[in-house]
Amino acid sequence: MRIISGKYKGRAINPPHNLRARPTTDFAKENLFNVLNNIVDFEACDVLDLFAGTGSISYEFASRGARSVTAVELNPVHYNFIRQTAAQLGLEHFYPVKANVFRYLITCPKQFDLIFSDAPYDLPESETIVSTIFERQLLHPEGLLVFEHSKQMDFSDRSEFWQLRSYGSVQFSFFKN
Repeated sequence: MRIISGKYKGRAINPPHNLRARPTTDFAKENLFNVLNNIVDFEACDVLDLFAGTGSISYEFASRGARSVTAVELNPVHYNFIRQTAAQLGLEHFYPVKANVFRYLITCPKQFDLIFSDAPYDLPESETIVSTIFERQLLHPEGLLVFEHSKQMDFSDRSEFWQLRSYGSVQFSFFKN
């Protein structure tokens, strides 16, 4: 796993073998960030990364100069890895949070410019995250939600749905207010 662009471009991130996360592939991550480069001013973004796993997406946002990155992860081994890696990289304005994503979203006190969610594909209630984010108004008015999911999910009937990007088995649904 590597950081693709920005201040830490090319930096390898080597998670320990006991991490059970399914990180977004470098291929899918690179394509996602190519799309985001054209629609997002990273330096003006407060980013929320849900189900942060290894922190791969969070580090990418931080490397590209995001104003702040909040990485939410429940698994203590993953959370500690994210915390340690952020410290090793010297990331400022990077906030690892050890929490259940569903509870965090209900109590979250702020809005974000960009929210990324990479829930485990087999997590049954994962699609409720989209509804919760819009019901709780967690996106700024011009904000963007990117939800990574399997091909079995389809959000095109939602009013907030903007577009779908597909990279092999990885799907990214984009939502706007």
